[in-house]
Formats: sequence, structure tokens, C-alpha cells
Amino acid sequence: MNPKIAAYLHDRAPATPCLVLDVDRVAQNYGRLKAALPLARVYYAVKANPAAPILDRLADLGSSFDAASWEEIQACLEAGARPADISFGNTVKKESAIKAAFAAGVTMFAFDSEPELKKLARSAPGARVYCRILVENKGAEWPLSRKFGCEAEMAKELMVKAAEWGLDPYGISFHVGSQQTQTGAYEAAIARVAMIFTDLKDAGINLRMVNLGGGYPVRYRAEVPEIDAFGDAIMGAMTQHFGNALPEMVVEPGRFMVGDAGVVSAEVVLVSRKGEEDPVRWVYLDIGRFGGLAETEGESIRYEFRTPHDGASEGPVTIAGPTCDSTDTLYEKSNYRLPMALDAGDRVELLSTGAYVTTYASQAFNGFRPLAEHYI
Repeated sequence: MNPKIAAYLHDRAPATPCLVLDVDRVAQNYGRLKAALPLARVYYAVKANPAAPILDRLADLGSSFDAASWEEIQACLEAGARPADISFGNTVKKESAIKAAFAAGVTMFAFDSEPELKKLARSAPGARVYCRILVENKGAEWPLSRKFGCEAEMAKELMVKAAEWGLDPYGISFHVGSQQTQTGAYEAAIARVAMIFTDLKDAGINLRMVNLGGGYPVRYRAEVPEIDAFGDAIMGAMTQHFGNALPEMVVEPGRFMVGDAGVVSAEVVLVSRKGEEDPVRWVYLDIGRFGGLAETEGESIRYEFRTPHDGASEGPVTIAGPTCDSTDTLYEKSNYRLPMALDAGDRVELLSTGAYVTTYASQAFNGFRPLAEHYI
């Protein structure tokens, strides 16, 4: 909880549930990442939080943008981003979206399959393309599935075809999983990419870019390595495997840029027990999984709570949302403890909720409106 957000909540007491996000903190995080990886170009992952005040500030700072859809590209352009500074980073795109992006001046596209590459050859001729490969996600609190990426051998074959089909085989990308807590994940992925570079150079394909993806963590309940540790590990691995012939480097931070800039303010709706002797209280909030806290699925992302009674005696709790859906249970196995004095009507804050909350919120499940957003 930073002082700026705390003052806003105290002075304004906005209706709950709501997100309050400090845009100055986003700018500070951008600066921290640039300092940790000065040779890398930052492409903000718009999907983390596409709010106009965030995009406007980052565009002013000179950031580039990683967009997942034509709609996100439009938002970046409206914020003042140059088309040349936007990467269409989704490997699954409608061909109509590819055509629209290319017509708007976007020339950098991701892919991970031959059918997607064919679409790019037809609808974005001459574009710079980069192939996403599958890598290990060990250490990530929100690991990615095999939905995106392809095996290294396939990537090499596809990059040769990209050149044959009139595209510019620009580089290779990977993603080590969101909220990655181990620097070694990047080191292992870079080693794999370097082998692809070498093999393709022997085949006459001169790759020029490594996209290191996102995954850089923020602090929730547990400590995580600082961004400098990731920067040191990445640059060490890049130097080890590429020597003085370093390729261009791209990073796609989302959570790191906006996560700790935001706080969700919520209201306790009910505190109850399932039995007279049950030591575990159920705490129901006016925001839950369908209100934007989707990353509590599997209790993967464990947010930290602040209450008006912090410091008083505590007891074990299960924390749930307000909807009539049994899956709207946030934490049951993660050993959360909250003050015994907590009661209906109390306001609580969920910290570091600036990323992947507003965009996950349903429109009207059970009639509940999406949480309000305040950018300060």
C-alpha cells in the first residue's frame, strides 16, 4: 500500500469493489526495468491492464507495446504509440486482424505454426516475424500450458519457410511463465534459443532478435527476487551464449509493470462458520473470481490483505466471492488468517492487484457490475 493510494482511499472512500492504481508507480517500474536491462526494448504487455492512462504514460516514456488483438493495437495507437513500436504478439490471430494491423503500419508479428505463418505471408507480406518456442515453466506461480509455442526443431523449419514465403525471419521468442520466481528459467531458455540461432545461421537464415517474454514477478505474500537479479541472469546468459555478437533484445513485461501499482478495495459482505465448533470462518467479499480475481484459480496467485483490524488476534479463514457459484472460492488451502474482529461492512484491501484483474472481470455475472477503476 503506497501513501498515494492510501490517501486516495481515505479521502475519497470510493464505492467498492474498485481498483485504485498509481500511474506514477507504473512509470517507476518502467524505469527500474530499463535500468536492469538497458540493452532491451520494453514492449508492455497490454493485456495486463489496457487502461488509457497507463498506455498514455508509457507512450510518453517511449515504451513499445505487445498487443494481443486488433482492439489492443487500436488502443495503443490512440495513446500515441507508433505502429513500428507495436508487436502483434498473439500467435493465434484472425486473418482480418492481421490485415487491419498491417494496413495500420504494424510490421512485427508472432507465430508458432505453419498455418499461422501462411496467414502472415498472405496478409502481411514482408513483415518481420518471430517464432515462439516451448520452454520450461518451472518456478512460475502462473505457469503457461502448451497452448502457445512450438518445439525448437519445428521453429527452425518454420523460420526457413518464412524466408521462402517473402517474410523477414526476425527472431525467436519464449515465455517462462507468469510470476516466474527463478532466474534460471531465463538462462535455460536463452541457451535453447542460442542453439536455434546457430543452426539457422548455418542454413542461411540470419536471425536478429531474441524476445525474452514476460514473467518478471511482483511481491504478493512471499518475497521474490528483485528485477536486478533477473537482469543480471539474463545478461550473463546472453553474453555467455552470444558473446560480443548480441542480438536485439525485447522484453514483454505486464505484471511487473502494473501489478504493485494497484490496490483493490473491497467490502466484507459476511463472516460466518459452517458449524458451531468449526475454527475456520468463511469471509465473503464483494469481489471474487468472476469480479476480476481469476488468478486465484488453483490458489496460484496469493494476494496480500490489509484490514482495519490488523495487529489484533487472528484465526484461520476461507475467503470467497459474492456470487452463487461454488467455484467462486478464492482461498481455502493457502492458510490465510485474518483478524477475529473482522465483520460485515469492513473495508479490506487486496495489494498488488494492478495486473490481470480489471480485464478478467465478467460483465454482469449474477448481476454484479465490473469493479470501478480509479487511475491517480
